[in-house]
Amino acid sequence: MIHIGLDPILLTWGPFSISWHSLFIVVAVVVGVWLSARLVVKAGLSMDRLYSLALWGIIGGIIGTRLVHVIDYWGYFSANPRVILAFWQGGLAIWGAILGGAIAGVIFARIKGFPIPRYGDQFALGIILAQAIGRIGCIINGEHFSTITGLPWAVVYTHPNSPAYGRPSTHPAVAYELLMDLFIFGILWKLRGRIQPDGSLFLLYLILYSVGRFFLSFLRLDSNTVFLSLNQVQWISILVLVVVVPFLVFRKVSHRGQAH
Repeated sequence: MIHIGLDPILLTWGPFSISWHSLFIVVAVVVGVWLSARLVVKAGLSMDRLYSLALWGIIGGIIGTRLVHVIDYWGYFSANPRVILAFWQGGLAIWGAILGGAIAGVIFARIKGFPIPRYGDQFALGIILAQAIGRIGCIINGEHFSTITGLPWAVVYTHPNSPAYGRPSTHPAVAYELLMDLFIFGILWKLRGRIQPDGSLFLLYLILYSVGRFFLSFLRLDSNTVFLSLNQVQWISILVLVVVVPFLVFRKVSHRGQAH
């Protein structure tokens, strides 16, 4: 098995501390925006508009990531309302970041009259790469609990500060997700500029991530069961598929009809 003994806290300065997770979230955002900016330039779009969209997407993502987590653990937060906004203590939901960022970006783009589909395709690659980078911090910290396994690549956290310290060997579920994110990135990179109409690449990103995250969530123990033995993440994945798949098909059919 694999032993992970790094201290989740990278740096402590007085009452403040920086975790590996926090560091890699910052790195993920920077790299994601950087890649999206390079792709936007190649696509002949405005970089200034991209940075504006990225700013509002980040703000929406921060709100969404905390909101989804609070809803998932409402029993705890309703009894402790003072910690609802204490996002620096942990408790961030990736689906909340994706959907919150997307909604904020779409609203801002519509207000400003930006071509949403074209920018969305460029952001898709930056977002999924950012997700992969962010998972490195999750792997180091060990705050996401998974099911027990005796496989050779099972992980055990040996540092006392790790939330997973003292737990038996488990599936490295977040490492699986990191690999899945890189696999999706490879698919999207291969298809960029090849699928029409504009916006299809972003919709495909949502579909691929939804399918992968739905099945990986069977290995995760850090989300509450909602209905039919499925957790919040799985139901969000299903909802995204129910909305996005027909929308993508509709757009493709309409595009072919206009082309003829």
